[in-house]
Amino acid sequence: MTNRLMTSLVVLVLSTGAAMADGKINIITSFPDSMTGPIEAAFEAANPQYDLEVLNKKTSAGVKFIQETSDNNTSDIFWASAPDAFEVLKNDDLLADVTIKSEGIPDMIGAYPLNDPDGKYYGFAGAGYGIMWNERYLKANGLDPAAEWDDLAKPEYHGHVGMSAPSRSGTTHLTVETLLQGDGWDQGWAKWKRIAGNFSTVTERSFGVPDGVNTGNFGLGIVIDFFGFSSKASGFPVDFHYPTITALVPANVAVVSNAPNVAGAVAFIEYLLTPEGQEILLNPAIMRLPINPATYANAPEGFPNPFEDSTIGATVKFDVAKSGARYNLVNSMFDVMITYRLDDLRETVGAIHKAEAMHADSGNEAAKAKIAEAWALVDANPIDEAKSLDADFAAIFTKKRKKVTDEVGERQAEVEARWDAMVVENYAKAKDLAEEAAGM
Repeated sequence: MTNRLMTSLVVLVLSTGAAMADGKINIITSFPDSMTGPIEAAFEAANPQYDLEVLNKKTSAGVKFIQETSDNNTSDIFWASAPDAFEVLKNDDLLADVTIKSEGIPDMIGAYPLNDPDGKYYGFAGAGYGIMWNERYLKANGLDPAAEWDDLAKPEYHGHVGMSAPSRSGTTHLTVETLLQGDGWDQGWAKWKRIAGNFSTVTERSFGVPDGVNTGNFGLGIVIDFFGFSSKASGFPVDFHYPTITALVPANVAVVSNAPNVAGAVAFIEYLLTPEGQEILLNPAIMRLPINPATYANAPEGFPNPFEDSTIGATVKFDVAKSGARYNLVNSMFDVMITYRLDDLRETVGAIHKAEAMHADSGNEAAKAKIAEAWALVDANPIDEAKSLDADFAAIFTKKRKKVTDEVGERQAEVEARWDAMVVENYAKAKDLAEEAAGM
C-alpha cells in the first residue's frame, strides 16, 4: 500500500469518525425502550446524518444527572413526561432557549399550555393520569372497575391496588400532586392514605405498575394513561379510565444548556412535531396522545381525543410552579407516610374497614365515634399547605431516598423523623381504636 493511499484512508477514517461524533445526539429520558426505540429508528431513517444515544434514567435521576454534570455537560436533550421536572431544570438555568419550528400544533391541550412561555421546553404529546385494571382479575375476585379515586379507597379493593412511589417516578409525582391540587392539600393527602391502605405494593419503577396489572399480580394500578392504552393495544385483558379529578398536561422535551449538539437536538424536537413524528405516537407499543389534532384521524377506534373530548382533565388546572416548588417535599411526605410505613397503614386501614362493616347497621354510636376518631388519626397531616409552599422549608428537602436507610441531610432527616414518629403513633392508635370498635 502506498503512503499516499495510506494517508487517504487515515483521512477518510478520521473524517468519518468526526462526522459521526458531530452527528451524535445524547438524550436523557425516563421513557422505556418500547417508546424510544420506534422513535429513534424513524428519526435516524429520516435523518441519517444523526445518531441518537439514549440514556434511560428515572425522571428525578435524570434531573439530578443534568444538575451534577452541568459544569461539563455532555447531554443534548432531556425528554420526559413530568413538566415540573422541567421547571426544576429551568429554574436552575439548565435548559437552553431555542426556537422550534412546527405546523398544526395548537397552543393548548385542554386547559394547559403546550409549551413553556419562556421557550425552555416544548410539549410533544399529551399525558393524563388515572386507573388501569385487569378485567380477568376483577372478574375472578368479584370486583367492578374503579372509576374515581374515591373508589380505590373502598374496602372491597383492600390488597388489590398497586402504585409506584413519586420519589421513584416523575409521572407518579404528577398523579400525587394532581390530587393534592384537585382536592386540596389536607383532603388530598387523606385520600392518598386511604387509597394506600388498600395497596398490594409500592413498585420501584412506574413500569412495575402496568406490569403488575398485566400479569395479574394485583388487579388495579394507578398509572399514566399510555401504560393502559399500550397494554390494551398489545392484547392484555386490561382497560383504563380517567377519574374526574385528573390533569391533562404535555409530556415534554428540551435542549440542555451548553448542549454539544444544539442543531441535532433542535432537529430531533422538530421531527417529533412533524406529522410523521406524531404518527409514531399511535404505535401500539407507545399509544401516547398526539398534540397535532390532525393525527387523531388515524387513531384506533375508542382512542381518546382531548381536542374533541373537553372533559379530560377539565377539573384540575395543574399549577406546575407550585408542584415544582415542593417537588422533593411531597415525595418525602409520601415516602414517610406511605412507602416506608405501608404495612402499618395497610393493617390499620384494614382494621377500620372491618370495624365499619361490623357496625354498618348496628346503631352503636360509641363504636362509630371510635371509627371516626381512627380515620381522623390516619388522615392527620404533619404540615399544612402554607408550610409546603414556604421556600425555606421546602429547600430542606434536597435528596430523595430510594429506601428508608438512605442518608439525607441533617435537617431533612430531623423533619422526616418527626413526621415518622407522628404517623407511627397515629396508625397504632387508629388500629387500636378500630379493634376496640369491632369488639363493641
